[in-house]
Amino acid sequence: MALLHGRPRGILFDTYPNPPRRPPMNPATLFGLCNQLILPAWLLLVVAPGWKWTARLITAVVVPALLGIVYIALVTSQIGNISGGFGSLADVARLFENPSMLLAGWVHYLAFDLFVGSWEVRDARRLGIPHWLVIPCLALTFLLGPAGFVLYIVIRAALRRAIAIDGCATRA
Repeated sequence: MALLHGRPRGILFDTYPNPPRRPPMNPATLFGLCNQLILPAWLLLVVAPGWKWTARLITAVVVPALLGIVYIALVTSQIGNISGGFGSLADVARLFENPSMLLAGWVHYLAFDLFVGSWEVRDARRLGIPHWLVIPCLALTFLLGPAGFVLYIVIRAALRRAIAIDGCATRA
């Protein structure tokens, strides 16, 4: 058996002296995949809020958990390559100069905004708030996160004449 590049050459190694490697997924590709993953989940919240799997499992658990795994992988892959931090705005800017950390920040937004949108749908269904009033909140939550949440809380408070989340009520 002959050696090729320090490896035995024989039946298994004749075709590929150096087996082909898949390139690691770059941040731009992963960005596109995460964005494609999130859109069907948001669409389910808008058009199929009553389907038993929409707000209870898919948008509240499965998709945010998948995004959470991506987030953890991105952050842990950068241990030792991170500069910056959360102590000042300049530190955060330095942290996000790293494309993988910038993507981790984006994935964080995707996961948490979807989780909030899912809560809005579940909460509105539990309280009997018409879904057509929730749809603009979902659009804003998708696009501008906290603005959609605030709109939902305002609509919820106006209809219920109370500001309450999970039983802690303050009457308006």
